[in-house]
Amino acid sequence: MKNKSENSNIIKFNPNPSREEAMSAVKTLIAWAGDNPNREGLIETPKRVVDAYLEFFEGYKQNPDEILSKTFEEVEGYDEMVLIKNIKLESHCEHHIVPILGIAHVAYMPNKRVVGISKLARLVDVYAKRLQIQETLTSQIAETIQRVLDPLGVAVIIDASHQCMTTRGVHKPESSTVTKRMLGVFKNNAEIRSEFMKLIT
Repeated sequence: MKNKSENSNIIKFNPNPSREEAMSAVKTLIAWAGDNPNREGLIETPKRVVDAYLEFFEGYKQNPDEILSKTFEEVEGYDEMVLIKNIKLESHCEHHIVPILGIAHVAYMPNKRVVGISKLARLVDVYAKRLQIQETLTSQIAETIQRVLDPLGVAVIIDASHQCMTTRGVHKPESSTVTKRMLGVFKNNAEIRSEFMKLIT
């Protein structure tokens, strides 16, 4: 059981802060960094940062299931892998709120239904445009495709550079992180998994 002092440190979550509150928070961070938020070069910065956050994190306002809701069954018996390679990915690390930049490879094995290929790229964006860790992002994309489309299998690989490692901390600009999630036949069938890996190299 938590004592009173522990409970007093818990910040109550406000799901709908006002724009003015958000701008005030940015001004506070500028001042904390050591600069004057009221000087000419910074006076408009809180507004710009808030506008940028609306774009960076627009994924919170989108339903990933709806993106995949329109499917097609008239595929003339097509039953081979569908693969979208090199999907540009821009996200933000939930630990430092700095960029994660990379690419995603997304594949699925249809089970009578297919979805428009642009929808897979949009699905990547929806989850990427939220505060994330790469492992969770990879799983979310794969699990959503599996749940909504009910294919025979799904494969997702993300290769990304984390600015929390390249511009701060250990400062390793040459590093990248690779995560993967294999479901269904991509996990259980070595031949299909191998074909996928060859296609993305």
